Amino acid sequence: MAESGQAQHGKVRHPPGLYLLFFTELWERFSYYGMRALLTLYLTSALISGGLGYEKSTAMSIYGFFTGAVYFTPLAGGYLSDRFIGRRRAITIGGILMALGNFVLFAVTNTVGLYLGLALLIIGNGFFKPNISTLVGELYPNDEGRKDAAFTIFYMGINIGAFFAPLICGYLAEDLFKTSVDGVDHFGFRYGFLAAAIGMIIGQAIYNGLGNRYLGDIGKETVRTASISQGAGDVSKEPLTTKEKQRTAVIVIITCFVIFFWAGFEQAGSSLTLYADKFVDKHFFGWEVPTAWFQSLNPFFIVVLAPVLSGFWVKLASTKRGDLSIPVKMACGMILLGLGYMVLIVAVLQTGSDENNIVVQSNIMFIIFTYLLHTLGELFLSPVGLSMVSKLAPLKLASLLMGVWLASTGVANILGGYLAAFTQSLGYFEVFGIIGLLAILMGLVLLALSRKLVRMME
Repeated sequence: MAESGQAQHGKVRHPPGLYLLFFTELWERFSYYGMRALLTLYLTSALISGGLGYEKSTAMSIYGFFTGAVYFTPLAGGYLSDRFIGRRRAITIGGILMALGNFVLFAVTNTVGLYLGLALLIIGNGFFKPNISTLVGELYPNDEGRKDAAFTIFYMGINIGAFFAPLICGYLAEDLFKTSVDGVDHFGFRYGFLAAAIGMIIGQAIYNGLGNRYLGDIGKETVRTASISQGAGDVSKEPLTTKEKQRTAVIVIITCFVIFFWAGFEQAGSSLTLYADKFVDKHFFGWEVPTAWFQSLNPFFIVVLAPVLSGFWVKLASTKRGDLSIPVKMACGMILLGLGYMVLIVAVLQTGSDENNIVVQSNIMFIIFTYLLHTLGELFLSPVGLSMVSKLAPLKLASLLMGVWLASTGVANILGGYLAAFTQSLGYFEVFGIIGLLAILMGLVLLALSRKLVRMME
């Protein structure tokens, strides 16, 4: 089953298991991004308005810790699945825990519910995230050419879910269940969390209902038992070769660089959300766009631009010069992120940073163009990184190194949370400027190191 999908009539076909994982990840991302789109607004809204009434600096620190922790736990989840659980079972465990986490946020609307719900989401993501990406790579054990295309398709599934999540969950929270009593707005945040829980349940129903049919035995055994059953001995105890060590080092080095990318990119759910909420003119033909909807811009641009950029890579690869190397693509992605912040700085120069004294709101196109540049940067970096790890990681460390790659986002989110909190003391101009310039600088450094890294990868 995993090897089905040879080219017919000049078209590349993929095994049906890819599309099963595509839809499973789509619904998991719907759950995550739906909850994430509301989290900062839920934390900072007053108790009387249906929120928890936290100070904005505290709320952004909580947001940063949560979005960081969900990318740290894949280290433990990847290790446990490689050694003891198996990838397929780990995905199910993670999905159930995440559905429960969102349901707790819906059912228990106080501080206890907040921390219990976030804890379940953090632990569940640790089991789910590294293993589903690794399964995509396992569908193509002897076909590196189709693997890059497969991860592009998989990445589109991620972003279709991420596109609809803020629209649906944001509409439920800010429009459908919003009421006004005595001039005070009451938001329905809890119903947005319920929609996120339902999305996770749908994804798990699809995955467990069709998994045996379309995935066969892939991911059922641990790395140790699979290697022994195939007569290869216990690969988990075999030392790494020199080339495996070099490739592992490349993964770790590039992972350190992309921390700077994600620290800036993940401002979308914290400082960019708060800036858009107060400083951006959100009226569109007399209708005010819900703040949470701005987080759908990134996945919308990805779904539109991913096929275009993928076609560009294929065309570039067919030229005499050849395709850009992985480190060069990632360096370009970091520079594009920095340029996005340069655009936003122009808007901040107009509006200032004092939300109690806003003279003028910025045009909506500033933040739209910022998200466009950030999306282009993500497309240069993130799907390329997933494919890189699946290609370079030694078999015995496959899920663990995928967890290391995801952990870079964890470090970045915690760092990003602290940076976002500084917007309340330093100001948006200073923080956005620091993030933008640092991303451009690190992109240039990675560009300078690219040839050395490519030699280590070969």
